[in-house]
Amino acid sequence: MMQKLPVAWLIGFAMLALSACDGGSGGDEDPVLRPEPGGTEEEDAEGAAGAAAAAQAPEQEAGSCEPDGELEYVCGPVNAEDIVQLGDSRWLIVSGMSVAGQGESAPGRLYLVDHERRTHEEWFPAEDPVMRADTQTFAACPGPLDTRNFSAHGLALGEQADGRYRLYITSHGAREAIEVFDVDASADRPSIAWIGCVVLPERTFANSVAILSDGGFVTTKMMDPTAQNGFADIMAGEITGNVYEWHPGGEVEAVEGTEMSGANGIELSPDDRYMYVAAFGSREILRFDREADPIESRSVEIDIRADNLRWSDEGTLYTVGGNYVSPDECQGPQCATGWSVIEIDPQTLEASRVAGVDQDAALQGASTALPVGDEIWVGTFSGDRVGYLPKP
Repeated sequence: MMQKLPVAWLIGFAMLALSACDGGSGGDEDPVLRPEPGGTEEEDAEGAAGAAAAAQAPEQEAGSCEPDGELEYVCGPVNAEDIVQLGDSRWLIVSGMSVAGQGESAPGRLYLVDHERRTHEEWFPAEDPVMRADTQTFAACPGPLDTRNFSAHGLALGEQADGRYRLYITSHGAREAIEVFDVDASADRPSIAWIGCVVLPERTFANSVAILSDGGFVTTKMMDPTAQNGFADIMAGEITGNVYEWHPGGEVEAVEGTEMSGANGIELSPDDRYMYVAAFGSREILRFDREADPIESRSVEIDIRADNLRWSDEGTLYTVGGNYVSPDECQGPQCATGWSVIEIDPQTLEASRVAGVDQDAALQGASTALPVGDEIWVGTFSGDRVGYLPKP
């Protein structure tokens, strides 16, 4: 069932991802955040979020795709929240969140980016999306994905066999679910087919997902989307979410002991033992030992509000987020802080900054940092581009 999101919540979503400061939410008194009247509740809400995002964007020439120093762009992908690489190929899969205020005219999508040629294309749903339901593995899925009403958010990719992969995405819209796809990369251009879904519990806004070795998954509940003060609670470091776990043939269950503030990015160690989660609200990276009973955790505080997590070839974790400043230094909806890429040692949780930009760069609201060869590819939940910059 579709969950109606309050206007204040969607405004908060735009402000949360685009500003790392704890000062004010913008409030109804700010005319920039006031939605135009006359639409549906959802359209007004999305419009308000879009206005908030526009208020945060740095001024730039329309259509400009010029580099910002070492940060270069592939322009075109809309709201490219997350990025994964298809094996060691030239292809990057990029999620596209739906465009605020445009309803069914601008639903979510998946893009293919050629990181060698610096090009992109819309990949799914495209003109003739393939729907091939796996009714055995995903027996409880109520039906095919509604491509007119979905928003592609977090991504996870697992190899099934040579040239064949399974893609999981956290998706919003007509249903809050993990949508699952088969990807065939055996030809020069990969193909994609939707195969099933796992509907998530009510009052869940899921952010990221990671695939377990048995085909199940763990996913982060960032918050209750019906909560009026949800984002204020996240910014205050209050507990708002947790991790859910699902195995084929089972039910989606909350993982006890994973409650945190703004549960965001998530990754698993290769043996599934350790689970790494970014707590956006408390500015922490947490490591959970899934073999401990009860589950045990360690954490490290960092100087950004971390979003997605990604493994590097060296076995370290990369994350990215808005640079944190105190409320005394930065207040209000116009506060822009730039962003930083952080590398984390999964054993010691030692964290260090490896790259980043200031508030004048065209790409803000950075949400994922994926190491690809000698580059780092960066996505954003609100914008018209992906970026790449040298890896130190």
